[in-house]
This record gives sequence, structure tokens and C-alpha cells, in this order.
Amino acid sequence: MKIKTKLNAGVGLLFLMIMLLAVLGGWYINKLKKDTNNILVANYNTLEYSRNMLLALENAPTDTQSFLIFQKHLTKQQNNVTEIGEKEMTDSISAHFEMLKTNPSDFTIQSKIRKDITALMELNMNAIERKSEIADATANNAIVVISATGMLCFLIAFILLVNLPSNIADPIKILTESIRQIANQNYKERIHFESHSEFGDLAKSFNVMAEKLQEYSESKIDKILQGKKRIETLIDKMNNPVIGIDEENKILFVNDEAIKIIGLKKDYLIGKLIQDVAVVNDLVREMIKEMIQPEFKNTNAETMKIYADGKESYFEKEIVDINIVPTGERTPQFIGKVIILKNITPFKELDMAKTNFMGTVSHEFKTPIASIQMGLQLLENTQIGALNDEQKHLVTGIREDANRLLNITGELLNITQLESGSMQLHIKPSSVKNIVENAVEANKSSAEQKQIQIKVIDEVGDSMVLADSNKTIWVLNNLLSNAIRYSYENSEILLRVNHEDGGVKFAVEDFGKGIEEQYHDKIFERYFRIPGSKKDGTGLGLSIGKEFIEAQGGELLVKSELGKGSVFYFTLKQAE
Repeated sequence: MKIKTKLNAGVGLLFLMIMLLAVLGGWYINKLKKDTNNILVANYNTLEYSRNMLLALENAPTDTQSFLIFQKHLTKQQNNVTEIGEKEMTDSISAHFEMLKTNPSDFTIQSKIRKDITALMELNMNAIERKSEIADATANNAIVVISATGMLCFLIAFILLVNLPSNIADPIKILTESIRQIANQNYKERIHFESHSEFGDLAKSFNVMAEKLQEYSESKIDKILQGKKRIETLIDKMNNPVIGIDEENKILFVNDEAIKIIGLKKDYLIGKLIQDVAVVNDLVREMIKEMIQPEFKNTNAETMKIYADGKESYFEKEIVDINIVPTGERTPQFIGKVIILKNITPFKELDMAKTNFMGTVSHEFKTPIASIQMGLQLLENTQIGALNDEQKHLVTGIREDANRLLNITGELLNITQLESGSMQLHIKPSSVKNIVENAVEANKSSAEQKQIQIKVIDEVGDSMVLADSNKTIWVLNNLLSNAIRYSYENSEILLRVNHEDGGVKFAVEDFGKGIEEQYHDKIFERYFRIPGSKKDGTGLGLSIGKEFIEAQGGELLVKSELGKGSVFYFTLKQAE
């Protein structure tokens, strides 16, 4: 039977039973109403009339109006005859009353009238009792019939409640679970419904779909296996070590390069939790430290030094989360990670060679620069001989170029120290006042040439900071030098020193052209110069200064707005 037919039959039958119950209830209620009205209207009125006639008869000897009252109620009774024998009794009362009218003092007639009225009342009392029994019987029949009909309705509703939802919900539940199995690629799943309803047709269609999917899956499985093998071979042939883990951190694959540097057999690694491997292998522990220690979350792409290929090799680590969006869904699902170690040893060797070359060249430059400066001092000595104006101008140009070359050499040496890791900091309590005075003094001459006033706003007095005094003076000197270079003539530069966040903040503010927001981060990169800038410089000063300050636990930052100037500032920890 079709589901629609079942629903129509069940709900229709229940509706008909409810209608039958309503009709029976209405019919019996109407019948009870009629029986009750018979008792109240006819017999009750007769009893009322009889009582009034007896009262009037009692007052007959003394009240002249009593006969009129008696006649009034007697007339009403004559119009209210409903029971068998009631008319004869009423007529007897009327005959005796006519006799009483002619002889009012005859007590015998009065006695007969009382007897007739009593008989009339008894007749109606018996009628009331009889009709009450009929009403009771009608009520009992109504209770039995309505209860039986109600019970039948309840049974039908209960059967529908038990069977109908399950007939609909159970197949849907089975179908839902089977669809879930198909979604999980279990194409052998089948539905077996014996019914000839719509669910039976749906089951047949589902099974046909599952069979076709199974055929398709089996026909493609060889290609899938070939593709899997191709990917595994590709990973094994990669020059970079690669480790793949699933969402539970179990190792899925390890290529040959990874096995070579880890030093463990492939059979030992596959299927094991990578945390368990990290317990016995220091290299694996270093590779996954940010996975097991939240404080190392930002260590991706860091450089690792590993002894491989008979030498120290350098690798850049990257951990990539693998997320996929299952077919038919929108939310990405995490299925594992891939750990990749990029071999940057050749680049590291070239970088080290570059650093050594820069260090050697910078160091070698110092000797000829010192000779040039000594020669300039001798030329400017009047005891050797006076210089004409043109010669003085040439000497000034040579001195400026020599100083510029010396600054470049110093910056290259600083870069060399930073890159080689040989930079040594001597952090100790240092006088803020001394740092500021040295930096200002070093830039006093260049500021005077452009008629620029360096205004110092010192709010810390004799405070001390934990810093490498020479490196900090170098950074502050570089910031002041840049401010002078990019400030207009006859302007002002503010050097503000104040307490902030438990430390001492150094800020250099100029009112020059300013820096566009898109270059705020790039100006701290090595060799970067703002496009269109005509000022001299190597693009190394801010980069070196940033690393000097960060090495001391601070941070070099900038605030700038085009057309309004710039503020470069850093904070160092105050000495106790």
C-alpha cells in the first residue's frame, strides 16, 4: 500500500470515528434534555397546582377569596393533564368542588376533595419517579455507547500513533544511514525494503545508484592506486626532507631525504605517533616543538643547522596544515600536516661568503681612509703651506667623501657582525644623559650647516637604562642624522626622552616631508630607499639600528604622515 493511501485511510477513519462520537453525544444529550423537560414541565406543575389548591381549601372557611384561588389552580390543572388516570382525578376534584360551592361548611366534601388532590399528587409523584428511571437509563446507555465509541477512537488513534510514524520514520532513518555509508565511499551498502510503497521504489533506485557507484569505483581503483604510487615516488625523489602526518599526528609517509637526516628506519617511523618518535630523536623533537609547545607557535620557516652529507647543512622548516572541503560540504576539514625542510645550505654558504667578503673589504678600507684623513689634516695645517680658496673647497669635498666612505665602511662592518653572529653587546646600566649628549654633539656641526636647531626635551633627568651605550649612541646618532638630512633649512628637530611602560623612551621628531604609510615597514629593510629620494645613503642605517635595539630587548618604530614629518622612537628597560 502506498504511503499516501495509508495516511488518507488512517486519518480519514479517525475523522469518521470522531464525527460518529460527536453525533452520538449530541443525540443522547438531546434525548436526556427531552426526558428532563417532561419531568419539570408537566408533573412538577401538577404538584404545584395541587399544593396551591390544598392551601386554598384550608382557608375556605375564613377567606372568601379562597374559592376563586382554588378555581384558578383547578383550571390550570385541567389544562395540564398528561398522565393516564389524571383526567378522571381532575374531573372528580372539579365535581366535588362544585358541590362544595353549594355547601361550603360540609367537611365531608372537603375531605373527599383532599383525598382526590392527594391521589392526583401521588399519581404525578409516581410519574416523576418513572420518568427519572427512564432518564437514568438513557444516561447509562449514553455513557456505554459514547465510551465504547471513544475507546474505539482511542484504539484507532493508538494504532496510528504506533505504526504510522515508524512506517515513515524507520525507512527514512535506514535511508539516511545508507546515504552516509555511500558518502563514506562504502559502495557495497544496499537497502532492502519489502513494501510496495514509495519507499520500496526509493530503495530500488538507491540500490541501482549504489551498484553504479561501486562499478565506477572499482573501475577507477587501479588508476587511483597508480596515482597514489606516482605521488609517493614524487615525494621520495624530492631533494628536501618531507614528513606527512594525519590529524592524529600519526606518521603517514617519510621520504628518503628525511630518513637520511633523521637516522631511523622507515618501517619504524610509519604508523607511529610523531610525539613518540620525538622522545627518542632530538631532530624530530626540534622539528615539531611548536606542535607540542604552544610558546613556539611562530617558529615556522626558521633555520635549522643539521649535520648531513658529511657537513653542517642548513634547513628552513615549514609546517603546512592540510585542509580539504569534502564533496557537498562548505566547511574545510583538517586531515593532517606536512613538515618540509628546505635545504638552504648553498644559499647559506653564499651568504657566509658574502659576509666574509664584506668584512674583509670593510676592514681593508679603513687603512686607506685613515691615510686620506691624515693627509687632509696635513693639508689643512698652515705650517705646511696656505691653501687658496679653490684648494680649500676641494679639501672640504674630499673630507666629506672620506667621512661618508668611513660611515659606509662602519655600517658594512656592523652588518657583517650581525650576519655572522659575532656581534657582542655589553649591556650595563648606562646614563641616558650621556647617550643623548654624545648623539647630539656628533650631529651638531651638520645641523648648524642647515641652520637646524636640535631641541632636547629631557623628562628623565639622571635615569639609567640597561643598554650597550656605544650601540645605543650609534642608533640615536643615525636617527638624528636622518632627521637632519630630511628636514628643511631653518627648522627644528625634537629629541624627547621620557618614561614609558617601565622603561625610557627615546624619540626623534622632524618636521620634514614625512614618509608614505606604504613604506613604514620597508624602510627597516636592508638597502631599501624610498623611491624618488635624492638624499645620499646606503639604506643600511635603520636596518642596523633596528637589530641593535632588538638585541637589547627594545623595538625601533616609526610614526609618520606625509607632509607633516616623522617620529622614530624606541624604548629601553630602565636600570634598577
